[in-house]
This record gives sequence, structure tokens and C-alpha cells, in this order.
Amino acid sequence: MKDDIQYGEDYKNIPATSKESGKFEKLAENLWYHTVQIVNLCYVANKSNDDWVLVDAGMPNSSGEIISKAEETFGKDNPPKAIVLTHGHFDHVGSIVELVEHWNVPVYAHERELPFLRGEKAYMKPDPSVQGGAVAKLSGLFPKDPVNLGDMVHPLPDDDSVPFLEEWEWIHTPGHTPGHVSLWREKDQALIAGDAFTTVKQENLMDVTLQKKDISGPPRYFTPDWKASHASVRKLRDLNPLRAITGHGLPMENNELSKNLSYLTDNFEEIAVPDYGRHVENEE
Repeated sequence: MKDDIQYGEDYKNIPATSKESGKFEKLAENLWYHTVQIVNLCYVANKSNDDWVLVDAGMPNSSGEIISKAEETFGKDNPPKAIVLTHGHFDHVGSIVELVEHWNVPVYAHERELPFLRGEKAYMKPDPSVQGGAVAKLSGLFPKDPVNLGDMVHPLPDDDSVPFLEEWEWIHTPGHTPGHVSLWREKDQALIAGDAFTTVKQENLMDVTLQKKDISGPPRYFTPDWKASHASVRKLRDLNPLRAITGHGLPMENNELSKNLSYLTDNFEEIAVPDYGRHVENEE
């Protein structure tokens, strides 16, 4: 029931921000991205009707800003048909409870992500010891208790379709989390990558604050499975996307995206995988 949904006990505001916070821009046809502090979420519409879907739910206490942008773009009487989550880390579900309560809409995520969204299981603790910068070192302060969306959250369809979006499909891209997904639109090769990869070194406070564009792997302090992460990046590279918005960082398009994503895939161990940390795999 909607009345039973709630955040974890350690839910709190995180006072991190960037110079791009508040930015709302159209990336492609019927696709907008919105930067809330240090994370991106997307607003995706259909071509044939007024239906639209929100992808991810921003940082804690950002519901008012998200609702305002939605009403400006789609109209006050046109709420989303659903919220789709790439995964359930706190910076992607930070305002999910308020948004679900305000709009009374279902939430969809990969089946393997559901325990983390129904209050049944917590993600691994952030790793402040991982190689990186100040954001990595401060990550132990981030909320880690699972949100409980109860019966409001549902598994994504088995046929890879995205509910209420005609032209999109979801792609399982695990590694950062077990049920992480990215969204793909074949007709114009548009990609919503979530945290499968990023376009900023998310561990570095200065890079995050200035939103310095730099291809990188998923945030190190929250990533437990580097083999799966590499396979997911390779899967996305092989799609040959022409434009991508990631969970963190500025969009990349065309040759810049192709060149950087290939470089990341081919040099994943050097670029993405930290030299040390709790979840680094030591291979012979």
C-alpha cells in the first residue's frame, strides 16, 4: 500500500552540489535530462500521445524541484505514468517517496533490484577506503539503509519493454548493483546509462563540483562487482550509442561518445577499477 512506503532510518539530506545543479535540457526527441545537485534524472515522453515517464528520482529533498520541472514541461494535470529506476542507491531514489505520494504512480525496476526497494535487503556499505578523492572518503556518511516502496514497486517486463514508453527498451547492466538497468532507444541510438558508466570522476570532489567531463566507470565507493561492470560497459559500447546521459556528469554525443566509450571499454582496468579498496578483485 502507498501509505506504508518509507525511507530507511539513515535517510538524510546530503549537502553536495555542482555548478550544473538545476540544469534542465533537451538531449533528444522527447528526452530531457535534469541535474539535481550531483545526479541526473530523465524525463522521457512518447511521440504518439501525452504519456511520459520519469527515470530515477534524484537526491533527498528534491521532489519540489522535480515536480516543478515536470509541470513546466508536461502540464500541471499530466503526471508521469510511472517512475522507472536504473537502480536504488540513495541518490537515485532520494525523493521517490514524496514523488510516489504526490503523483500516485507505480515504480518499476529490475527484479534483482526489488529487495533493495522493498526494505528487505541493504546494499553493501559505501567504501571510504577505495582509491579516489574526497567524495570517496566521505561516502561512509551516505545513506545506505534500503527504501521500502512496498506494493508500489514492480519488476520490469520480461520482454525488455519499458512500461508506457513505446520506443524504449531496458538493458540489464549489473555490476554497480545486481539489478542495475540502462534504457535504450534504437531509432536514434539514445542511451540513458544510469551509473553503468559516468562522464565525471565521481570520487573526486573538485571534478564533481565543476562537472569536469571525463569518461569513467561507475562510482567506485558503491561498486562491488568489477567484472560484471566491465561486461556491462562493453554491452553498451557495442550498441554504438550516438548520445548518452549518465547518472553523473554531462551528456556525451556522436564522435566524442564513441571515442570515449570505446576507450573506457578497452582500458577499463586502468580507468575504472581502483587499485585498492574492499571490492577490488585481485587476479593473477
